[in-house]
Amino acid sequence: MMPTNNFGSIEEFVKGTVLLIDKPLGWTSFDVLNKVKGFVKHKVKIPPNNQGHQQRFKIGHAGTLDPLATGLLVICTGAFTKTIDSLQAGKKEYTGCITFGKVTPSFDLETTVEGEYPTDHINRAVLESAALSMIGEQMQRPPSYSAKQIDGQRAYKAARRGETVEIPAVRITIEDFKITEFQMPDAHFHITCSKGTYIRTIANDVGKNLGSGSHLSALRRVASHPFHIEDAITVEQLLDKLAQMAQV
Repeated sequence: MMPTNNFGSIEEFVKGTVLLIDKPLGWTSFDVLNKVKGFVKHKVKIPPNNQGHQQRFKIGHAGTLDPLATGLLVICTGAFTKTIDSLQAGKKEYTGCITFGKVTPSFDLETTVEGEYPTDHINRAVLESAALSMIGEQMQRPPSYSAKQIDGQRAYKAARRGETVEIPAVRITIEDFKITEFQMPDAHFHITCSKGTYIRTIANDVGKNLGSGSHLSALRRVASHPFHIEDAITVEQLLDKLAQMAQV
C-alpha cells in the first residue's frame, strides 16, 4: 500500500503525496481542501521545480463526505492527483446511527425532522433481518439533497428551492450491514459498500421496509480501501506539520 501522510519537506508535499484526514463535523470536503490551499498560498513558499519555474499547487479529494459526516477523507496533492479515480474506486466502510419514528426530506439531519411513524413493532431481531435482506447488488436512487449533477446544477440546489428532482438510479453493492447496538429509537450500524452508495438512502429505506419512518442521525467513514481511519490525522495536525516545515 502506498505511504500516506508521509512527506519530509514542503517540496515533497507539493510534488505529490496522499493524505488521510479525519474530516470534522460540519465541514464539506471542499472546506478541507480550501483550508489546506489557503494555508499553502499564504504561509508556504513553494520551491521552484527543476527548471526553475514556479510550481502550481494541485490538490483534490478521492470521494466526497457530506458536511454532517465525519471520518476518512483521502486527499491527493501534486502528481498523486492523477490517481484520484483509482483511489476512490475502493469499497467503503461506515459506522453511524439510524433514528426511527421520524423522517426528513434530505434523509439526514440537514433538514427538519417531521412526521410520526409507528415503531412498537420494531425490535432488534426484526431490524437485523431487514439489514440482512439489503445485502447484495442493487439499484439505488440518490437522494434529491445530493451533489449529483442534474441538468448542469447540483441536485441539492433545486431541492432547496422546492423543485422536484428526478435522479437516475445507480448500481451499488452492499457487502455487509450489521446492527451493532439497538435501543429505540436509535440503531447503530457498521456497513461495507461500494463507492457511490448513499448511506442516507439506506437509512431511509430501512424505515420504509419495516413499515415505519427513519433517517440518518450520525455517520462516520472508517475506511476507504485500502485506507483506514486509524491512520488519519486532523486538519490541524497537517497544518502544524506544514508550518514547522515552512520555518526550516
